Formats: sequence, structure tokens, C-alpha cells
Amino acid sequence: MLRILDRYISKKFLFTFLFTAMIFTVIAMVIDFSTKIEDFIEEKVPAKEILVDYYLTFIMYMVGQLIPLYTLIAVIFFTSRLAFNSEMISILNAGVSFKRLLRPYLIVAGIIALFHLVGGHIFIPNGNKQRLEFEHTYVWKTNDKGKKSNVHYFIAPGNAVYVKRFSTSTNAVDDFQLERFEDQELVYLLKADRAEYQVDEDIWRLHDYEIHTFDGLDESLIIGKGSSMDTTLNLKPDDFVRFLDQKDMLTTAELLEAVNRDRDRGVGNTYQFEAEIHRRSAEPLSIIILTLIGVAVAGRKVRGGIGLHLLVGVITGALYIFLIKFSFTFASSNAIPPLLGAWIPNIFFAIVAWFLLQNAQK
Repeated sequence: MLRILDRYISKKFLFTFLFTAMIFTVIAMVIDFSTKIEDFIEEKVPAKEILVDYYLTFIMYMVGQLIPLYTLIAVIFFTSRLAFNSEMISILNAGVSFKRLLRPYLIVAGIIALFHLVGGHIFIPNGNKQRLEFEHTYVWKTNDKGKKSNVHYFIAPGNAVYVKRFSTSTNAVDDFQLERFEDQELVYLLKADRAEYQVDEDIWRLHDYEIHTFDGLDESLIIGKGSSMDTTLNLKPDDFVRFLDQKDMLTTAELLEAVNRDRDRGVGNTYQFEAEIHRRSAEPLSIIILTLIGVAVAGRKVRGGIGLHLLVGVITGALYIFLIKFSFTFASSNAIPPLLGAWIPNIFFAIVAWFLLQNAQK
């Protein structure tokens, strides 16, 4: 059961966190708006789309990106005030142990971490779909990359597709080939000079095609020169294009599905998606770790007061964000395992937190 001290600290922690998140998010919105206002004017974007479709989801995105930093600054700010007003010394002198003092901090940090865990896996990616669709429509129109030439995919066991070139503007491919193998022998080969995806019918229309069927040394051939045929394939235009921020648009369930699909198709570079999945699970724990660091740093009354504590907090938060980006880059390129890359920041800062707690004012 929460006592007066628990309620007092929890209330200050929660309100300071919300205030910090609001201030920094507003600043981020102003900066973002100033960089995109020319695009909004040139594209004549309706105000409703800017406010509702974009900036409501932008708020979710910014909070999701910086919530560990917001938590650290909030803890340091109000804890430093408690220490400056000698409240921390009074609490400890009243017989409250340092471990007991940490209880309300850990409760609130745990609640924030839980919200971040659920939001990071489900709600923030869903919001990012709307935000990034807006950006891809009005701002970053060419912000995509993908394997659009000399593409090899396994679309089903024993079924391989080769495409020489894919066009995003027409949803069409040149030099299409479908190969079917049985017992490691080629039994079917379908070629087409051009294949166009029909969105309404969800089919591929092949032009100037050839169908080769093999039975041992025997081969039958059907030539459709100047003709077209329709076929269904486990292949979509989206499989050729991947936005630079594709991982932010997919929920964890969708990321897992994409990883499994790419592995089945022989696409080896799934490390970015795997690293993102592990990051979403690891980052909420950092909220608790950074809370402990904040209490240990700001709980001691020092010359320089709140200003010095906040400086230490900002430097620590910046170092944490830098370490996340650094390890994520290595994990995405498979220089280190994705699981390790996601947890390196937590491992490092957990050691820092343990050291600071051992030397905290008790």
C-alpha cells in the first residue's frame, strides 16, 4: 500500500515527466514545422491533414523516441529540487532507507516502461504508418530504396522468380522468369518480356511469354509471342520497394512476418528488422535504469544545484541515445548479433547505475 511519501514522490515524478514530455515535444513540433512549411504550402496540404493526420501521430513518434531521456530529465529535475530543499536529507534522517526511497520511483518508472513497451510494439508503429504515408505523399516523395534490378526471390518451396528490372511508376517488371524445381531438377520455366501487376484483380499480366516444360530429356514449348496471359503469384510490387523508415511503420507482429517471409524468399538482409524487434523490448527497461541513475545523481545536494544535475542528466541522456544509434547500426549490418546490439546500451548503463547507487547518499 502506498504511503504519504510514496504518493508525494510518485505525484512529483509523474507530473514532472508529463511536463517535460510536453515541453520537448512542442519544441520538436515547432522545429519540424519550420522545416516542412514550404512543402505544405507548395503541395497545398489541407490544415486538417497537417494537424490530425500528421502532427497527432508525430507527437506519439517523438515521445516514443525520447521517452527514456524525458524520464531521466524529469527524475533529475524534481529529485534535485528535493535535495536542494534538504527534503532528501530529512527523509533519510527520518529512518527511511535508500532502498525504501526508491520504491515510488520504481513504481512510476515501471508504469511508464509498460506503456512504452505496449506502445512501441503496437500503437506507435500504427501511428507511424499514417505519419510516414503523409510524409511520403507530400514531403519525402523519393524516400525509398529497394532491390529493383536483378531480383531473385523464392515465392514458394521449389519456385523461384527472377526479375531484371522493376518500375515503381508502372508496377511492371522486365525480363520475368518463373522457375519450378522438383528433386533439384528444373521441370517448368515461364518467361515473359514484360509483366504488369493488375491492382484491381491482384494478378500479373505477362506479355510475350514462353512456357517450357521438362520431363527428363523431353521438353515441350508454348510460345505466346504478341500475346498475354494472366497468372497469380505470391509476389507484390511492395516486395520490390522498401522505404528507408519501413521498420518504423510495422508492428512487431508485422516485423516478425516480414522477417520470416524474407528468409523464405532467400532475402538475407533481415538484420535491421530483427534489431528493431529487440530494441522495442530492450528500450522500456532503460527507463527503469535511467531512473535509478537519476536518483543516484540528483539525490545528493551539491554546489551548482539543479543546473549541475540537469547538465549531468542531459549528457547522460545524449550518451544513451548515441549508444543506441551506434549499436543499432552495427546490429543492422550484422557486425554484431541483433539481440546483443539492442541490449548493449542497457548492459552498459546498468553497470553505471549499479556503481552510482553504491556511492549514492544514504
